[in-house]
Amino acid sequence: MSQSLAKQCNEVKERYDTCFLKWYSEKYLRGAAKADNNECSTLFKEYSECLQGALKERGIDKLLEDAREDNKENDATFMGRKKCKRTRRRAASMHPFSILTLGIFVAGYITARWDLVTRLCELAIFAWDYGVVTRAAKAFGVLSLVFLLIFIPVERLATREANLAAPLSVMPEHDALMRVFWPTDLPRSGLKGVVVGWRNSPLDVFVLAILEEVEPRNVESALQLGTLTRNAPHPVSRIYELCGQSSMRVLGISNTPESIEIDPSWVRVTTGPGRRVPSVTCARASSIQIILFERPLPGRMQYISLNPIALALGDKKGSFRNDSADSGEEEDDEKEQRVRKAKKRQLVEKLKQHSIIKHVPSAKEKALAKIINQMNWAWELEQLLQKNVSRIGTRPKRSLSVSERVVESATTARDMMLVWLWDLFRVYVLPVFQRAFILGLMAHRITAELLLLVLEWRARPRYAALKDISATAQQVEIRLQQFCYWPMQYVTLRLRKNDWGSVTTSHPDYIRFYNSLWLVANDVIIGIALGSYIIDNASWVGGEISDLLSKYTVEALQSSISWLMGWPAGLKLNTELAEFLGDLFLWVIDYWSSCIEALRPVLPHIIWFIGFSSFAGASMPIALFSDLLSILTIHIYSFYLASARIYHWQLNILISLFHLFRGKKHNVLRNRIDSCDYDLDQLLVGTILFTLLFFLLPTVVVFYLNFAFARMAIITLKAVFDTMLSCLNHFPLFAIMLRVKDPRRLPGGIRFELRDTQDFRHAVNTSPNPVPSTSVIYLKSIPLDFKAMFHQYFQMGHRIRKHYLSPHVVLCLLTGKFVPPLNRKNLYSLQYSMLPARRAGVMEMWDAMNSLPSAKKRAAPIVVPILANGRKLPSNGGRLRSYG
Repeated sequence: MSQSLAKQCNEVKERYDTCFLKWYSEKYLRGAAKADNNECSTLFKEYSECLQGALKERGIDKLLEDAREDNKENDATFMGRKKCKRTRRRAASMHPFSILTLGIFVAGYITARWDLVTRLCELAIFAWDYGVVTRAAKAFGVLSLVFLLIFIPVERLATREANLAAPLSVMPEHDALMRVFWPTDLPRSGLKGVVVGWRNSPLDVFVLAILEEVEPRNVESALQLGTLTRNAPHPVSRIYELCGQSSMRVLGISNTPESIEIDPSWVRVTTGPGRRVPSVTCARASSIQIILFERPLPGRMQYISLNPIALALGDKKGSFRNDSADSGEEEDDEKEQRVRKAKKRQLVEKLKQHSIIKHVPSAKEKALAKIINQMNWAWELEQLLQKNVSRIGTRPKRSLSVSERVVESATTARDMMLVWLWDLFRVYVLPVFQRAFILGLMAHRITAELLLLVLEWRARPRYAALKDISATAQQVEIRLQQFCYWPMQYVTLRLRKNDWGSVTTSHPDYIRFYNSLWLVANDVIIGIALGSYIIDNASWVGGEISDLLSKYTVEALQSSISWLMGWPAGLKLNTELAEFLGDLFLWVIDYWSSCIEALRPVLPHIIWFIGFSSFAGASMPIALFSDLLSILTIHIYSFYLASARIYHWQLNILISLFHLFRGKKHNVLRNRIDSCDYDLDQLLVGTILFTLLFFLLPTVVVFYLNFAFARMAIITLKAVFDTMLSCLNHFPLFAIMLRVKDPRRLPGGIRFELRDTQDFRHAVNTSPNPVPSTSVIYLKSIPLDFKAMFHQYFQMGHRIRKHYLSPHVVLCLLTGKFVPPLNRKNLYSLQYSMLPARRAGVMEMWDAMNSLPSAKKRAAPIVVPILANGRKLPSNGGRLRSYG
């Protein structure tokens, strides 16, 4: 049986153990007794009283030391006995009788196998006579030299290296780098305090706050009990979830004497008003890395991010709308580009698989994302800890004076009156206005949905919708889409108040929402100014537009066609064909000129309507002018189509006749050139037709180039209008303002900067206590660059340049094929990047608006009357607090 903790209680404990074993073996195991042992209860009480008396006399620490000493003596006695037994066994095993027995056995075996011994002797004599022994001795000597000169030194070096690496493998924490993340804007005070923060690993700590004038054990217990996180505006579990930790820890102490012993894993920090960088030491770290960072302020929506902030909405999977027609009308070059990128990604993945050296991310690198979240939460958590630090320990309260009590009573009465009036308005009046506003908003939403259905209607799935043809319809559709999306954005931002300010998921939505509102406001302001000018000068603007149309779309074409009917630039053309084509085009131009003259009296009214539409924004008159340009230049478009078709047909006929001369023909089924035998009459007719068409080709070419250049000029002008619409609808104005005003609200990544630590080392070397080698690194948030802000514009310019300056377009111009304008899906994807791929329905918007928290009447505060003696009466079972 084991001994008791107190020696004077051994006898009582032995009697209790004997009684318990007897009861357990005789009664409990046989089922003759219940689980309650009442027979030994008297002995147990006697043993408990003996232990309590011993504890009062000597204390628990003294009893534990005596028990350890007794255990050491018992262990030494036991080990000595065991050692003596081993010696006796060894001596017994070496008895002389055993040696004699072994000798007799060997002699008997040799006598029994004497023939084997004789053969061994003969073999030895034979080996000696023929030099086998000499050769074996030489080989043994060579191997011995190799072993002594090579193997033994290598073994010694390996043992030495293993001994050097042994401390690192056995105790890595005692000789390793320690990272300390320290906020630069943390208050610098010379008072004693406790360092509180996150412990991501034994040698990786993140400092949140320094709680001054408190004891470490009190802070540790307060963190475990949740005292320092009371009265939090939101659930504290959300903090631990995003920061990747279960609780905050005490990391060390600050500004305390070296004589105070602390936990080896804690850090000892020395700060002060004159210190830019704190002095940090730790018993388990051979070197320390202080990573300084500036805490982002959640109230100003500042945060740090590893990836650049996304100003546009998320990936729309290659399409900004979920229209089947748009996906069917996707251009071939876009498909080729997507396939090329997919192949490139596959090749990169294969290269990664066959790479010889592959960097495996370390644990510290993997923890960087979690540390970034901790940085974003640092300021808010420090404020919460400092607010609740007064709950640790007792702090006396100053009693209020008579004047302060009078002011407090008057302020309380005034505040109660204001709160009562505000509650009356908020509970009974405000909900009526909110409900009326929501109903009006839903009526507008239903109207917008009907208009969107009209603008997106297609006669067939592959046909173009109205918004794909008209720039005005496209602009109206964008504004309606924004109107449908704004309430959803507002609800998202409103629900953001139900969470901590350090949650950064809604910050891009905030920037997109206010950027679109600001752009619409600027669009309306510019439109009002532009519309006022157009309305006041509608007649003059109409006259100028009429003159420009007559000059460039009628007179300029007439003069160029008349010039082509002669010998332009000395080029001899076919006179009859040139006169025929010229008269045909001039007749159409004369008819179109009469239409323009008939439109001239109505044109000022059209201009007035365009000016009136400017009150909806400057983008509306620009879109209307773009459509008006397309309508008033439709004759140039018709001329381009007709001349291009004639030129293309003539060119194809010439190519076919050229194959006829070579004895070839085009196989339509297999799309290749095959050999063919032609008769003489076929060759003769082909020669005549080829000669005729070849001499007529220059006349057709000059007319085609004339209208092709005019068509390209109109496309360029419309591209300018579309670019202006893109600037008015998508210009990152709010982001640029934030970039100039507060760049920390637009994070574009992080950067580590090694700071000059010469002053820090000098300050450390002057201190009497040794400090481990310390490096200072500054973690800096990189703001989003302007190239990333205008990435969509660069992408749009690349698309325009790739479409109109591509070899495909040049080939179409040379062969007379139709050059299509840039697809509006690709051109307007810049403006649709701020809108979701699928707009919310009417019922979704209704549910979102009703999900907003409604105003509830707050409970009236309990007014505690102030007595004359300066005390307040307790109410509702509360504590009695004295102020006197």
